[in-house]
Amino acid sequence: MKRTTALTAALIAALGATALPAAAQDRGDGPRGPRGPMFNFEEMDTNGDGKLTQEEIEAHAAAKFAEADTDGDGALSAEEMIARMETQRAERMKRGAERMIERRDTNDDGKLSAEEMMPKNRGEMFARMDLDEDGSVTKTEMDLARKAMREHRGGHDGDHGKRWMKRDKSE
Repeated sequence: MKRTTALTAALIAALGATALPAAAQDRGDGPRGPRGPMFNFEEMDTNGDGKLTQEEIEAHAAAKFAEADTDGDGALSAEEMIARMETQRAERMKRGAERMIERRDTNDDGKLSAEEMMPKNRGEMFARMDLDEDGSVTKTEMDLARKAMREHRGGHDGDHGKRWMKRDKSE
């Protein structure tokens, strides 16, 4: 019993020690828009004084641990850890879906139609792949477009990458 209590205390201390650096981080704007802070400061600031104490950080860590410890045995099994991770993943997916609806729902019905889901620049994308401008895309043209996109994403500036990014009808 003493060993379990000691391990639990050590885990809570470790969570508390990592919570403050995480509190200082802000993930900022990413390629998919603002992501916000890594946690809710107000949730941790239990006395509402605008400051975090070590006790508040440790209490928050202990509460998160207890939330994950669904059987209440003072330890996290692999199953409990996986369940917590799945819950967090589902929450992230929900926020992502809500952001997508917010950005693309042109008729404000709270849902996305097939038209609203279509890429906004789909004609432009097709034109970039149709290298010989014959109104169709061959497998070779598709493979070249994929290679160019990979090169562009990887920071390489190969000939196909240049053609993909700076498509000029005069080429």
